[in-house]
Amino acid sequence: MNEFKELFKSADWKTEKHVPVIEATDSAKKGEAVKVTVNVGKQVAHPNKTEHHIRWIEVYFQTKDDKFPYQIGRVEFSAHGESAQGPDTSTVYTGYEAVISFKSDKPGTIFASSYCNIHGLWQNSKGLDVK
Repeated sequence: MNEFKELFKSADWKTEKHVPVIEATDSAKKGEAVKVTVNVGKQVAHPNKTEHHIRWIEVYFQTKDDKFPYQIGRVEFSAHGESAQGPDTSTVYTGYEAVISFKSDKPGTIFASSYCNIHGLWQNSKGLDVK
């Protein structure tokens, strides 16, 4: 049986459509708001169909000194073309992007995870220096 952590996949986001791409500054001042944009399918578009889609993105931050990360936010994607008329009959589709801001007085790592209903869990991370 797999450990939960073994279920997360990662790859080069420039060639993989599932990896959450984290866009944020490399450094910030203590107490300064850090804007984090995470999207899936930035370089290679991910399908957004009833039968194949990204369900959610989660963002965490772990300071160098803390044992556990803090959950910064979670964004659910609910519109994938389904309607009362059937699969892929709607013209309403959610974009796979989350924009979240947070503050920290300590440096650490931003983590992002995403879930594809067919291909499972994906992850990425980016360091943040705080001075």
